Amino acid sequence: MDFIRYAEAAAALLNADMADVDDLVAYLDDREWLAQRATDRDCMLLRKFQRELRPVFEAGTDADTGEDTGADTGAVVERLNDLMGRHPVTPRISDHDGDLHLHVATENASVAELLVGESLLGLATLVCDLGPHRLGVCAAQPCTDVFVDTSPNQSRRYCSERCSSRANVAAYRARQKAVAATA
Repeated sequence: MDFIRYAEAAAALLNADMADVDDLVAYLDDREWLAQRATDRDCMLLRKFQRELRPVFEAGTDADTGEDTGADTGAVVERLNDLMGRHPVTPRISDHDGDLHLHVATENASVAELLVGESLLGLATLVCDLGPHRLGVCAAQPCTDVFVDTSPNQSRRYCSERCSSRANVAAYRARQKAVAATA
């Protein structure tokens, strides 16, 4: 299992619109075998999971502030443990790609159960290996998307280059306006 890929997929799942099956199928565009099984019930379960998962990323952002990181680490761990208790994950060892790695069991699992399991297993592994400060909510206003920070210096603040550029341009314009106001 590539836990970073699963963790990034968890962020993408949280950012995705799950209003109907067509939205879920669009999210699963690179997994046709799974998209064929998507149902309205999966969309409903995934919308509920999105509401449950957001506080994990928010606590990760809080952990990144440098204020009492131990308490925020505890909040991320507590929230993830709670979600894993409510959505048990069943990992399986696979060798379909020629090397041994973990997958979430797919036998009799719905699309929602599989996506939730992958998300939780990926996030739990990422938090254990890299720390909870790698989870964040975009700092650009009014964006509320989440992200997984895989940058070498652990300094990511925005969900995308677009939001980063928009925030930088807004800050530049605010500085120019302040200079003009004092002149």
